[in-house]
Amino acid sequence: MTLQEVGDDYTKDGTVDLRGNPVRRSQRGRWKACSFVIVYEIFERMAYYGISSNLVIFMTTKLHQGTVQSSNNVTNWVGTSWLTPILGAYIADAHLGRYITFVISSAIYFLGMALLTLSVSLPDLRPPKCTKTNVEDCEKASVLQLAVFFGALYILAIGTGGTKPNISTIGADQFDVFDPKEKIHKHSFFNWWMFSIFFGTLFATTVLVYVQDNVGWALGYGLPTLGLAISIIIFLVGTPFYRHKRPMGSPFTKMARVIVASLRKAQAPMSRDPTCFHELPLLEYESKRTFLIHPTRNLRFLDRASLKTGPTNKWSLCTTTEVEETKQMLRMLPVLFITFVPSMMLAQVITLFVKQGTLLNRHITSNFSIPPASLVGFTTFSMLITIVIYDQIFVKLARKLTGNPRGITLLQRMGIGIFLHILIMIIASVTERYRLKVAADHGLVHQTAVPLPLTIFVLLPQFVLMGLADTFLEVAKLEFFYDQAPESMKSLGTSYMTTSLAAGNFMSSFLLSTVARVTKNQGRGWILNNLNESRLDHYYMLFAVINLVNFIFFLMVSKFYVYRAEITDSANEKQETKVLDNNKE
Repeated sequence: MTLQEVGDDYTKDGTVDLRGNPVRRSQRGRWKACSFVIVYEIFERMAYYGISSNLVIFMTTKLHQGTVQSSNNVTNWVGTSWLTPILGAYIADAHLGRYITFVISSAIYFLGMALLTLSVSLPDLRPPKCTKTNVEDCEKASVLQLAVFFGALYILAIGTGGTKPNISTIGADQFDVFDPKEKIHKHSFFNWWMFSIFFGTLFATTVLVYVQDNVGWALGYGLPTLGLAISIIIFLVGTPFYRHKRPMGSPFTKMARVIVASLRKAQAPMSRDPTCFHELPLLEYESKRTFLIHPTRNLRFLDRASLKTGPTNKWSLCTTTEVEETKQMLRMLPVLFITFVPSMMLAQVITLFVKQGTLLNRHITSNFSIPPASLVGFTTFSMLITIVIYDQIFVKLARKLTGNPRGITLLQRMGIGIFLHILIMIIASVTERYRLKVAADHGLVHQTAVPLPLTIFVLLPQFVLMGLADTFLEVAKLEFFYDQAPESMKSLGTSYMTTSLAAGNFMSSFLLSTVARVTKNQGRGWILNNLNESRLDHYYMLFAVINLVNFIFFLMVSKFYVYRAEITDSANEKQETKVLDNNKE
């Protein structure tokens, strides 16, 4: 290779190897590196959903917990699992980097999985078997049994805190946005990333839940633990091929400095003269392989943080780039808040949707019946199919009409998913009303041991449509929060997505407890241990109304949202400036 070719072969986005040396695109990154990351995610999601998708059944049948208690325990744990990534993102961005943070967290993750498998395997660590119809009459788990079980779950949640926000970011980092081909591939990465997630989920919600219900919980939890070990080994094998981004300081400290500095100078007169604002020389950014960001017009009150007046310490004066990075993170907050409600819908899939299935006819043949949690597999299968159609057909057609490389904008894609959630909850409400009618017609309202003469596949539409909604909403959420975050805060941006899911699960727990308590005090409770005596149809219709209101707010937020300029735009502008300067000379 000539010197020119060698120079062109180096990545231009600041990626390095583990020793901090610049890397060549021909030797590291791209789909070769992503293949290890994607295969890792298949096995890891198999492990996670092998636990979470059937967890509500374990808590009711083995720990003898009621409907509200078990559902809330599941959503609180899932919420914590999605909240800890904020801490993992901070550690990665500020101190250890994504790779090291991920490796350490994987070890903690595996420890939690191993302890959880042990807790369901030893008879002394769970209460004795109960054959009584009313779960309230069964012997409850002891303090020690609950401590071991929930301790293992929350150790697992801590481990996922360092893996969730960093693994997808590591994958996206394998593509250099300054290379036109790699930039296009990066847009497709998030579709195939979610494909890998739901491919692993499909195995978990079909094979693993069947093993748990029909063979045993020890093997049912042991297999996903083994899968997690395999996934970690696969990730480590790919180490020589990865590109890495250097940790660039605490994003929280940087944002706090900008806010404090702007408040300190709240009364200072603003200036339109660019020289009155503090910024580092362009060469300093280039030497650190980072990127300068030009000032924007929105959130102008924060510009005072870079206004050169008064003290010049770091809590009184920030660079324009630091101000713009803070603006980018704050601009995404309204979008983040809008996604809380759709995340509440996802919590219903592995709790109440699954509980409904326990009361229906699950037999496919006289000798074979499917576990209720297996219906989640139809959500997964629906998403696997629609992601391929979306990426290979829809995007290409839409691209010709809109000229957008993604086909449609990320917010448009999210909006379609949010609208589908309204339809899903209406369908779920109508289906549940029909199920309750069948229970009443056959005198089974007060029975739980006898399944209704109604196939479990009556629930299929709400599960399948949830997969379609995820294709639009969940993929777009992940890409949006990664894409719109500044380069130095990508892990934090990705953690916005996990924060959305965490908040949705915690809100689901709060709403479920509140509705159950209020409706029970007023007469017939909407959510009781016996779902045949409940009014889940009213509860689902309440969700439909909440989703409709949320969709209206989403339209307002998306109308005023301003997408950040891509760093490649700055690079092109810089190149154009050099050309003009050369022409003048």
